[in-house]
Amino acid sequence: MYQKIIRPILFLLSPEKIHSLVVALIKVGFGIPGIRWITKQITTVEHPSLHRNILGLEFKSPVGFAAGFDKNAEVYQDFDAFGFSFIEVGTVTPKPQKGNPKPRSFRLKADKALINRMGFNNKGVFYAQKKLQNRKRDIIVGGNIGKNTLTPNDQAPDDYLFCFKELYDFVDYLVVNISCPNVVNLRHLQDGEHLGQILEELMNERNHREIYKPILLKISPDLTFEQLDETIAKAVEFGIDGFIATNTTTSRENLITGDEVISAIGNGGLSGAPLTTRSTDVIRYIYNKTTGKKPIIGVGGIMTPEDAIEKLNAGASLIQVYTGFIYSGPLFVKRINKALLAISK
Repeated sequence: MYQKIIRPILFLLSPEKIHSLVVALIKVGFGIPGIRWITKQITTVEHPSLHRNILGLEFKSPVGFAAGFDKNAEVYQDFDAFGFSFIEVGTVTPKPQKGNPKPRSFRLKADKALINRMGFNNKGVFYAQKKLQNRKRDIIVGGNIGKNTLTPNDQAPDDYLFCFKELYDFVDYLVVNISCPNVVNLRHLQDGEHLGQILEELMNERNHREIYKPILLKISPDLTFEQLDETIAKAVEFGIDGFIATNTTTSRENLITGDEVISAIGNGGLSGAPLTTRSTDVIRYIYNKTTGKKPIIGVGGIMTPEDAIEKLNAGASLIQVYTGFIYSGPLFVKRINKALLAISK
C-alpha cells in the first residue's frame, strides 16, 4: 500500500516539504490517544535474539534511524513506534543556522536515491538540549555534533567541544561529524592533524565526567584507503569508541538518472541505493583494519533487508537507515528484523 499508493502521492511534494509534513503528522497523530500504540503493534517485531549489547548499551534490535531526519530532537521519542531501537539526532551546531539556500534536497526515483546539500540546518544546540531534557521513552539516543558553517577549521575544535559539553548529559552516545560533504571544507577535518585536535579536546572533557559516554566518528565514503588508514589510526590513537560508516557521497558514478538532471541539481551528498556497495566496502575495511575491536554502525544504501544483512556480515555491529525508510515505508524496520530472525534460527 505504501509503495503503490502513499509514496507516489508523497513524492509529488519536494523531499523537504515531505519531511516537514511527516514531522507534523507524527506530532499531531501520536498526540491522539491510542494511535502511537496501534502504530507500534503494526510496525514492530521484538525478540531476545535481536538484542545487541554494543558500546555498553543494550539495543533491542540492531536497527536505528540515522542522523539528519530529527535535526532538532523534536520527534526522537516517537521512533520506537516504527521499530527503531535507537535514533541519532542532529547534526547539531553551537549556534542556530539556516543551512544552504533552497532548493537543497532532490529525489532520484530511478536510482532510489536522494541528493541533499542541507548544510547543517538546525536550531542550535540549546534548542536540542531543551528537547532532550524531557526524555520519557525507552529508546537509545545519539547526539550528532558539527561546527557552524562560518567557523573556520582552525577554530572547529571549539565548536565540537561546545556541542559535546551541552549534549553530554542528555544523550547515550555522541558522534563527531566531520565527513558531511555539504559544509564547506568540513571534510578537511578528517586529516590527522585536525582530527587529533578535535578528539583530544573531547576525550579530555570526557575524562572529567562521572559517566562514560561512547564517542564515535562518522566516516566519509569518499576517502581513499590510504586516507582511511590515516583517519582510523588517528581516531584509535585518541581512544575513539567506534565508527559510523558512512556519510553521503559526492560520487555520481553509475546513476540511471541522466547527466542533464544531475548537472542541474549540482552539488550535494548522495544517499540511497548507489551508495550500498561503497559503504559496505568501507565497513569491511574498517573492521579488518581494527581487527573487529571497534564497533561499527553501518549506514548507507540499506534499501532491502538483504542490504542490512550484508552490512552486518561485513562487520557492522549495528545499522542505521534513512533513505531506505523513505522509499520503503513504515514497515521497513519490521521487514529487516524479521529477516534477521529468520537467519538466526
